[in-house]
Amino acid sequence: MRSKIIIQPTRQIPVIRDWRLNEQHYGALQGLNKAEIAAKHGEDQVLIWRRSYDTSPPPVSEEDDRFSINDSRYAGIEKSRLPKTECLRDTVERVIECWNEKLSKEIRSGKMLFIVAHGNSLRALVKYLNQIADKESIELNIPAGIPLVYELDSALTCLRHYYLADVKILNNAMAEVAKQRKAK
Repeated sequence: MRSKIIIQPTRQIPVIRDWRLNEQHYGALQGLNKAEIAAKHGEDQVLIWRRSYDTSPPPVSEEDDRFSINDSRYAGIEKSRLPKTECLRDTVERVIECWNEKLSKEIRSGKMLFIVAHGNSLRALVKYLNQIADKESIELNIPAGIPLVYELDSALTCLRHYYLADVKILNNAMAEVAKQRKAK
């Protein structure tokens, strides 16, 4: 077995925090166990809510503690911008807004970015960078903890992308992501 080690000298890396890179808001399902939701509503419905491009789960009310206005990470954000529920289309819109306003500018200035975000936020960015069709994005499984490298040209078009992982480890991790929507 061959191994790779990536060694990077320490340097100060600025941290860009932006609420638009946060996870998709699952509305009234926010914070609930995925397997329990699947057992109650069925795996097909969970797949639709979690992975369809344009179907949102039931919304959370503004009085509910799970509404984003009650979360300090959203302090200073206009209430009208905070989601009560989201589908992937909504998540794509806010992630691409962040890409256009912040991330792409950093890349164009010559910086290399290390983007750490949530599963559906990353799915939205990968969908955009790879120009993946809406329906195909349902099957996109991005494993946690395995770096995905993008090489972009000067127009920020993807030249190539690849994971920094052994194929077997990568496939197992992707399968684990796909299993998350299943009932136990």
